[in-house]
Amino acid sequence: MSDFELVHEYDTVNLWRDGGAAKIELARPDALNAWDAQLSADLRTALDLVGPDPEVRAVCLTGAGRAFCSGADLKAVGNTKTTPSGRPDLYSSLVDRYHPVIAAVRAMPKPVVAAVNGPAVGVGLSLALAADLVIAAESSYFLLAFINIGLVPDGGASAFVASRVGFARATEMAMLGEKIGGAKAEQWGLVNRVVPDSDLAAEAEALTLRLASGATLAYAGAKRGLDAWMLSGLHGQLELEARIQQQMGASDDFVEGVTAFMQKRQTSFQGR
Repeated sequence: MSDFELVHEYDTVNLWRDGGAAKIELARPDALNAWDAQLSADLRTALDLVGPDPEVRAVCLTGAGRAFCSGADLKAVGNTKTTPSGRPDLYSSLVDRYHPVIAAVRAMPKPVVAAVNGPAVGVGLSLALAADLVIAAESSYFLLAFINIGLVPDGGASAFVASRVGFARATEMAMLGEKIGGAKAEQWGLVNRVVPDSDLAAEAEALTLRLASGATLAYAGAKRGLDAWMLSGLHGQLELEARIQQQMGASDDFVEGVTAFMQKRQTSFQGR
Protein backbone atom coordinates (compact mmCIF):
# COMPACT_ATOMS: atom_id res chain seq x y z
CA MET A 1 0.00 0.00 0.00
CA SER A 2 1.50 3.32 -1.07
CA ASP A 3 1.92 6.09 1.49
CA PHE A 4 2.01 8.80 -1.17
CA GLU A 5 -0.76 11.33 -0.65
CA LEU A 6 -2.31 13.60 -3.26
CA VAL A 7 -1.40 17.19 -2.38
CA HIS A 8 -2.22 19.07 -5.59
CA GLU A 9 -4.60 18.12 -8.39
CA TYR A 10 -4.09 20.28 -11.47
CA ASP A 11 -6.09 19.96 -14.68
CA THR A 12 -3.67 17.46 -16.25
CA VAL A 13 -1.15 16.64 -13.51
CA ASN A 14 -1.38 15.14 -10.04
CA LEU A 15 1.26 15.90 -7.41
CA TRP A 16 1.81 13.35 -4.65
CA ARG A 17 4.03 13.49 -1.56
CA ASP A 18 5.48 11.03 0.92
CA GLY A 19 7.88 12.85 3.21
CA GLY A 20 10.85 14.04 1.18
CA ALA A 21 9.66 12.25 -1.96
CA ALA A 22 7.36 13.81 -4.55
CA LYS A 23 5.61 12.14 -7.46
CA ILE A 24 4.42 14.09 -10.49
CA GLU A 25 1.83 12.10 -12.42
CA LEU A 26 0.73 13.04 -15.93
CA ALA A 27 -3.04 12.74 -15.78
CA ARG A 28 -4.62 12.72 -19.23
CA PRO A 29 -5.18 8.95 -19.29
CA ASP A 30 -7.96 9.05 -21.88
CA ALA A 31 -5.49 10.69 -24.29
CA LEU A 32 -2.61 8.42 -23.24
CA ASN A 33 -1.14 11.49 -21.54
CA ALA A 34 -0.56 13.23 -24.87
CA TRP A 35 1.27 16.50 -24.29
CA ASP A 36 -0.79 19.64 -24.93
CA ALA A 37 -0.54 23.26 -23.79
CA GLN A 38 -2.34 22.62 -20.51
CA LEU A 39 -0.07 19.69 -19.65
CA SER A 40 2.94 21.96 -20.26
CA ALA A 41 1.54 24.59 -17.94
CA ASP A 42 0.70 22.09 -15.21
CA LEU A 43 4.05 20.32 -15.45
CA ARG A 44 5.88 23.64 -15.14
CA THR A 45 3.78 24.59 -12.13
CA ALA A 46 4.47 21.27 -10.40
CA LEU A 47 8.18 21.34 -11.23
CA ASP A 48 8.48 24.95 -10.07
CA LEU A 49 6.86 23.92 -6.80
CA VAL A 50 9.01 20.89 -5.97
CA GLY A 51 12.27 22.02 -7.58
CA PRO A 52 13.27 24.74 -5.10
CA ASP A 53 11.51 23.15 -2.10
CA PRO A 54 14.24 21.96 0.31
CA GLU A 55 11.79 19.52 1.87
CA VAL A 56 11.51 17.67 -1.45
CA ARG A 57 14.69 15.64 -1.92
CA ALA A 58 13.74 13.33 -4.81
CA VAL A 59 11.07 13.36 -7.52
CA CYS A 60 9.34 10.65 -9.53
CA LEU A 61 7.73 11.27 -12.92
CA THR A 62 5.09 8.83 -14.15
CA GLY A 63 1.86 8.61 -16.12
CA ALA A 64 -1.69 7.74 -15.14
CA GLY A 65 -3.44 4.90 -16.92
CA ARG A 66 -1.91 2.88 -19.76
CA ALA A 67 0.81 5.27 -20.92
CA PHE A 68 3.69 7.34 -19.67
CA CYS A 69 3.25 9.91 -22.46
CA SER A 70 2.22 9.30 -26.06
CA GLY A 71 4.00 12.43 -27.29
CA ALA A 72 2.72 15.76 -28.56
CA ASP A 73 -1.04 15.93 -28.95
CA LEU A 74 -1.39 16.07 -32.74
CA LYS A 75 -5.06 16.95 -32.38
CA ALA A 76 -3.90 20.29 -30.97
CA VAL A 77 -1.60 21.14 -33.89
CA GLY A 78 -4.28 23.35 -35.41
CA ASN A 79 -4.35 25.42 -32.21
CA THR A 80 -0.67 26.37 -32.31
CA LYS A 81 0.81 29.59 -33.64
CA THR A 82 1.42 29.68 -37.37
CA THR A 83 4.27 30.96 -39.51
CA PRO A 84 3.75 33.63 -42.21
CA SER A 85 3.27 30.75 -44.67
CA GLY A 86 0.42 29.40 -42.58
CA ARG A 87 2.23 26.30 -41.30
CA PRO A 88 2.39 25.42 -37.56
CA ASP A 89 5.10 27.35 -35.73
CA LEU A 90 6.84 24.32 -34.30
CA TYR A 91 9.84 26.35 -33.17
CA SER A 92 7.76 28.50 -30.85
CA SER A 93 5.88 25.46 -29.56
CA LEU A 94 9.12 23.75 -28.63
CA VAL A 95 10.75 26.81 -27.08
CA ASP A 96 7.65 27.95 -25.17
CA ARG A 97 5.99 24.65 -24.29
CA TYR A 98 8.47 21.78 -24.09
CA HIS A 99 11.96 23.15 -23.50
CA PRO A 100 11.18 24.78 -20.12
CA VAL A 101 9.91 21.45 -18.77
CA ILE A 102 12.88 19.43 -20.05
CA ALA A 103 15.33 22.05 -18.79
CA ALA A 104 13.66 22.15 -15.36
CA VAL A 105 14.04 18.39 -14.95
CA ARG A 106 17.73 18.48 -15.85
CA ALA A 107 18.46 21.58 -13.77
CA MET A 108 16.68 20.28 -10.67
CA PRO A 109 19.29 19.93 -7.88
CA LYS A 110 17.90 16.60 -6.75
CA PRO A 111 17.48 13.17 -8.35
CA VAL A 112 14.57 12.52 -10.69
CA VAL A 113 13.23 9.02 -11.38
CA ALA A 114 11.03 8.25 -14.39
CA ALA A 115 8.62 5.36 -13.91
CA VAL A 116 7.60 4.43 -17.45
CA ASN A 117 4.33 2.55 -17.17
CA GLY A 118 3.54 2.22 -20.89
CA PRO A 119 4.37 3.95 -24.17
CA ALA A 120 6.95 6.74 -24.04
CA VAL A 121 6.66 8.24 -27.50
CA GLY A 122 8.14 11.29 -29.19
CA VAL A 123 8.60 14.13 -26.74
CA GLY A 124 7.21 11.76 -24.09
CA LEU A 125 10.36 9.70 -24.58
CA SER A 126 12.36 12.92 -24.23
CA LEU A 127 10.67 13.62 -20.90
CA ALA A 128 11.39 10.11 -19.61
CA LEU A 129 15.06 10.27 -20.59
CA ALA A 130 15.47 13.73 -19.07
CA ALA A 131 15.22 11.96 -15.72
CA ASP A 132 18.33 10.71 -13.96
CA LEU A 133 17.15 7.14 -13.51
CA VAL A 134 14.54 5.35 -15.62
CA ILE A 135 12.57 2.31 -14.45
CA ALA A 136 10.25 0.76 -17.01
CA ALA A 137 7.46 -1.79 -16.94
CA GLU A 138 7.93 -4.94 -18.99
CA SER A 139 5.07 -3.92 -21.28
CA SER A 140 6.46 -0.41 -21.86
CA TYR A 141 7.98 0.68 -25.13
CA PHE A 142 10.00 3.61 -26.40
CA LEU A 143 9.47 5.18 -29.79
CA LEU A 144 11.00 8.11 -31.65
CA ALA A 145 7.88 8.43 -33.77
CA PHE A 146 8.83 11.77 -35.31
CA ILE A 147 10.07 10.32 -38.59
CA ASN A 148 6.70 8.65 -39.12
CA ILE A 149 5.07 12.07 -39.56
CA GLY A 150 7.96 13.73 -41.36
CA LEU A 151 9.63 15.31 -38.33
CA VAL A 152 12.89 14.89 -36.38
CA PRO A 153 13.59 14.05 -32.72
CA ASP A 154 13.09 17.02 -30.41
CA GLY A 155 12.78 17.88 -26.74
CA GLY A 156 16.42 16.87 -26.31
CA ALA A 157 15.85 13.36 -27.66
CA SER A 158 18.80 13.58 -30.04
CA ALA A 159 21.06 14.21 -27.05
CA PHE A 160 19.42 11.93 -24.49
CA VAL A 161 19.11 8.87 -26.72
CA ALA A 162 22.58 9.13 -28.25
CA SER A 163 24.22 9.65 -24.85
CA ARG A 164 22.52 6.52 -23.51
CA VAL A 165 22.70 4.04 -26.40
CA GLY A 166 25.34 5.41 -28.79
CA PHE A 167 25.27 6.79 -32.32
CA ALA A 168 24.36 3.62 -34.22
CA ARG A 169 21.33 2.74 -32.10
CA ALA A 170 20.22 6.37 -31.83
CA THR A 171 20.30 6.61 -35.63
CA GLU A 172 18.26 3.41 -35.87
CA MET A 173 15.63 4.79 -33.51
CA ALA A 174 15.54 8.21 -35.19
CA MET A 175 15.40 7.01 -38.79
CA LEU A 176 13.41 3.76 -38.58
CA GLY A 177 10.82 4.94 -36.07
CA GLU A 178 10.30 1.49 -34.60
CA LYS A 179 9.19 0.53 -31.11
CA ILE A 180 11.88 -0.50 -28.63
CA GLY A 181 10.32 -2.80 -26.05
CA GLY A 182 11.21 -2.75 -22.38
CA ALA A 183 13.57 -5.74 -22.51
CA LYS A 184 15.53 -4.33 -25.47
CA ALA A 185 15.56 -0.88 -23.88
CA GLU A 186 17.24 -2.37 -20.81
CA GLN A 187 19.66 -4.39 -22.93
CA TRP A 188 20.63 -1.30 -24.92
CA GLY A 189 21.06 0.86 -21.82
CA LEU A 190 18.22 3.16 -22.75
CA VAL A 191 16.73 2.54 -19.29
CA ASN A 192 18.24 1.49 -15.99
CA ARG A 193 15.87 -1.26 -14.97
CA VAL A 194 12.82 -3.18 -16.22
CA VAL A 195 10.36 -4.72 -13.77
CA PRO A 196 7.05 -6.58 -14.02
CA ASP A 197 4.14 -4.25 -14.66
CA SER A 198 2.58 -5.04 -11.30
CA ASP A 199 5.78 -4.06 -9.48
CA LEU A 200 6.55 -0.78 -11.26
CA ALA A 201 4.79 1.66 -8.93
CA ALA A 202 6.18 0.06 -5.78
CA GLU A 203 9.71 -0.20 -7.21
CA ALA A 204 9.72 3.40 -8.41
CA GLU A 205 8.32 4.74 -5.17
CA ALA A 206 10.85 2.73 -3.13
CA LEU A 207 13.72 4.07 -5.23
CA THR A 208 12.45 7.64 -4.92
CA LEU A 209 12.14 7.28 -1.15
CA ARG A 210 15.64 5.80 -0.97
CA LEU A 211 17.04 8.76 -2.88
CA ALA A 212 15.01 11.16 -0.71
CA SER A 213 16.80 9.85 2.37
CA GLY A 214 20.26 10.04 0.79
CA ALA A 215 22.97 12.67 0.38
CA THR A 216 20.95 15.25 -1.56
CA LEU A 217 23.83 17.66 -2.14
CA ALA A 218 26.04 14.84 -3.39
CA TYR A 219 23.32 13.65 -5.75
CA ALA A 220 23.06 17.18 -7.13
CA GLY A 221 26.83 17.35 -7.52
CA ALA A 222 26.93 14.02 -9.33
CA LYS A 223 24.18 15.22 -11.64
CA ARG A 224 26.12 18.41 -12.44
CA GLY A 225 29.28 16.46 -13.14
CA LEU A 226 27.59 13.94 -15.42
CA ASP A 227 25.76 16.69 -17.27
CA ALA A 228 29.02 18.61 -17.79
CA TRP A 229 30.54 15.54 -19.45
CA MET A 230 27.59 14.10 -21.35
CA LEU A 231 25.06 16.91 -21.80
CA SER A 232 27.04 20.16 -21.70
CA GLY A 233 25.61 21.10 -25.10
CA LEU A 234 21.99 20.33 -24.24
CA HIS A 235 20.67 23.89 -24.49
CA GLY A 236 22.35 24.38 -27.86
CA GLN A 237 20.98 21.03 -29.00
CA LEU A 238 17.45 22.00 -27.97
CA GLU A 239 17.79 25.17 -30.04
CA LEU A 240 19.15 23.24 -33.04
CA GLU A 241 16.38 20.65 -32.82
CA ALA A 242 13.78 23.42 -32.75
CA ARG A 243 15.23 25.12 -35.82
CA ILE A 244 15.39 21.87 -37.78
CA GLN A 245 11.87 21.02 -36.65
CA GLN A 246 10.66 24.39 -37.94
CA GLN A 247 12.06 23.48 -41.36
CA MET A 248 10.37 20.09 -41.26
CA GLY A 249 7.08 21.71 -40.24
CA ALA A 250 7.13 23.67 -43.50
CA SER A 251 7.44 20.50 -45.57
CA ASP A 252 4.70 18.76 -47.52
CA ASP A 253 5.79 15.51 -45.90
CA PHE A 254 4.81 16.84 -42.47
CA VAL A 255 1.35 17.80 -43.73
CA GLU A 256 1.00 14.33 -45.23
CA GLY A 257 2.29 12.68 -42.07
CA VAL A 258 -0.20 14.41 -39.78
CA THR A 259 -3.07 13.94 -42.25
CA ALA A 260 -2.34 10.24 -42.60
CA PHE A 261 -2.11 9.87 -38.82
CA MET A 262 -5.48 11.57 -38.28
CA GLN A 263 -7.06 9.51 -41.07
CA LYS A 264 -5.45 6.29 -39.77
CA ARG A 265 -3.89 5.41 -43.13
CA GLN A 266 -0.47 4.75 -44.60
CA THR A 267 1.67 7.77 -45.39
CA SER A 268 2.69 8.66 -48.91
CA PHE A 269 5.77 10.83 -48.50
CA GLN A 270 7.19 12.66 -51.52
CA GLY A 271 10.46 13.78 -49.98
CA ARG A 272 9.70 17.48 -50.07
